[in-house]
Amino acid sequence: MVWGVYSSMTTNLPAEPVIEERPAVPYVAVTRDVTLTTFARIADRIPMILQWLGARGIAPAGAPFIKYNVIDMAGTLEVEGGVPLAAPVEGEGEIFAGTLPAGRYVTYTHTGHPDELVGVTAAVLGWGKSRGLTWDMADSERGERWACRLEVFKTHPLEVPDPNNWVTDVTMKLADA
Repeated sequence: MVWGVYSSMTTNLPAEPVIEERPAVPYVAVTRDVTLTTFARIADRIPMILQWLGARGIAPAGAPFIKYNVIDMAGTLEVEGGVPLAAPVEGEGEIFAGTLPAGRYVTYTHTGHPDELVGVTAAVLGWGKSRGLTWDMADSERGERWACRLEVFKTHPLEVPDPNNWVTDVTMKLADA
């Protein structure tokens, strides 16, 4: 189990995650294979995506996100840095267009430093397991392959410079019933 290292963590969260039905959402993104130590290689691409959208007069339809496609915490993670849109657009160069799938999602809103997100995510996974929820995820040769697992960055770092006050939604798609 990829998250086994966190199995001793409590599944108690300060607030309950919510389960919600979400529509499909178009987005643009870039993708990278990263490790925990090279994660900035994807996070640093989000401003470039926002500039690309701005140069085309396209407004984001929500906060930027990191989408985890394949997770191997001890090795490589395949991740996307993306921005949701109101309508689909064509990508260009390393920027590609995609769609976040419709379905039921678990969302937990965390206020605190981004370094806490690994533990928060483990707690949300534990919360789901304790309730018999099934994630839209399958094991693969490279690690856990997720249909849609996001960290949505709801705080702009220039507006709130203290990362201890940043708000991030941890959002994971549930398997279709």
